[in-house]
Amino acid sequence: MGTNNIIFLEVIEWFDETGQELVHRIPEGGSGEIKFGAQLTIRESQAGVLFYKGKACDAFEPGRHTLRTGNIPVLTKILAIPWAMNSPLRAEVYITNMKIFPNLKWGTRDPVAFKDSELGLIRLRAHGVFNIQIVQPVLFINSLVGTMGKYTTQEIEEYLKRVIFSRFNDHLGENLDSLLNLPGQYDELSLGLQKRLKEDFKHFGLSLNNLYITSITPPPEVQQAIDDRSRLSVLTDLDGLVKMKAAMAMEKAAESPGEAGAGLGMGMGFMMPAMFSQMFQPQTGGGGPAQGEGAPAPQQNTCPDCGKSIPRESKFCPHCGHQVLVFRQCASCGKNLPPNARFCPKCGHPADEKPQPMVCPHCKTENLPGASFCNQCGESLK
Repeated sequence: MGTNNIIFLEVIEWFDETGQELVHRIPEGGSGEIKFGAQLTIRESQAGVLFYKGKACDAFEPGRHTLRTGNIPVLTKILAIPWAMNSPLRAEVYITNMKIFPNLKWGTRDPVAFKDSELGLIRLRAHGVFNIQIVQPVLFINSLVGTMGKYTTQEIEEYLKRVIFSRFNDHLGENLDSLLNLPGQYDELSLGLQKRLKEDFKHFGLSLNNLYITSITPPPEVQQAIDDRSRLSVLTDLDGLVKMKAAMAMEKAAESPGEAGAGLGMGMGFMMPAMFSQMFQPQTGGGGPAQGEGAPAPQQNTCPDCGKSIPRESKFCPHCGHQVLVFRQCASCGKNLPPNARFCPKCGHPADEKPQPMVCPHCKTENLPGASFCNQCGESLK
């Protein structure tokens, strides 16, 4: 790609051979001396971000773009003699993969504490899959990637697992009373957890397209208790089955010759009406919970603030002025911050302020900011 030559201009492009890279930096070895007039080619599934003098300057849509820096071929090398011919005007390009990355795994590394209304305090393990997509490349690079040369799904998966794990604990504590009511609620719990996590992913410039809960597993002793309870719930049907088996046995005995068979046949004749009247009584049963409807697909090229359609290349909404290209977000209120802001224009908090973790008052364990239930002891944090 010729990103560090002296004479020729650069032609910058990138192909993801692995299918797992979210972001790739050019030049790969570190910062470069990208020259004035370099050509940047971005594919339909990509977005480019130029960092010049250490700051993100602009994001580039698919197409061919001419980069403008202060590095002039040959002349810059002569002027950079005091710096060992290394130009102080450092420039690099980050190319982000804007496709959907599917089938990422999440799960509870350690069992999560859950206060069941009927079974008491139990430990649960849960597993599932989720899909992510980069929607704000500059915000994603500034918040997660930093100065790394490349960033893959394996590197981000571990951190996102922790976020999902914490929010899953809160969501389960607020929406599930007992594990005995869990069957038939997987879809509803998955949709609710996905909506809850969208705000967390948004702060990193990511979109959570889908999230599925594939299993919620209690310890073996709790599974045994649930199985025992299931057996108790079908005792009525078992009683009818035993009565029918007894009636069939008596009928077979009555068919045998002799006085004993005749006596059993007579007894069976007296008992059968009462037994069958109990067996074939209509039984009532409640219907299961309604399936939740799928979340509507998000519209493309719309302002996240006013919801109106905007041109694809817009950096500000022409209707309400909302900043579409996000560099940073306020940790307190989530407001989009201008590139050089020191304070949030909405709530006044310092732009460099970090969200404080939630400390459990019972066991003193640190949880993610905004958590509702402790991951260690299951107690409420509010």
